[in-house]
Amino acid sequence: DIIIFETVGVGQTELDIADTADTVIVVLVPESGDAIQTMKAGLMEIADIFVVNKSDREGTEKLKMELEMMLNLRPQDNSKWKPPILSTAALQNIGVDLLREKMEEHRQYLQENGLVELKREARVKSKIRNILQAQLLTNFWTPGKKKIFEERITQVLDNKLSPYDLVNSLLKEKA
Repeated sequence: DIIIFETVGVGQTELDIADTADTVIVVLVPESGDAIQTMKAGLMEIADIFVVNKSDREGTEKLKMELEMMLNLRPQDNSKWKPPILSTAALQNIGVDLLREKMEEHRQYLQENGLVELKREARVKSKIRNILQAQLLTNFWTPGKKKIFEERITQVLDNKLSPYDLVNSLLKEKA
């Protein structure tokens, strides 16, 4: 089955979803502003396919050129997959078929290179790490440690104790 997640931006939640997806499509519009902001937001690293939607608007070619330049500036890896930059105008059904073709090409690329399994393994490892972190935090915050934290936080706020010293004392505390 093909499952499509749509997010509104590039926050931690969106990056978590990007880690979950086999194919990440970053959709921009000509009015997105400076493409440099796109690079700063970390989109260049996570996108498998770039789509400039509403490509019937002014600025489409400029945005595509900026994306192409930034893709060429990325450190080269051994990957044979280079993210394509597509133009669509979804309301007019322009470029949608080509997008579907590129999605299928990327799926085939992942399968042929054994990357589906590697991505799945990375997702499972990440999930286990997240569960472990949550469990460690839950087990760490005993009532005694919460009390010590509350008692000593004013010392940190008054610059009488460093945050590191407070953390170290909490780690040593048996409470």
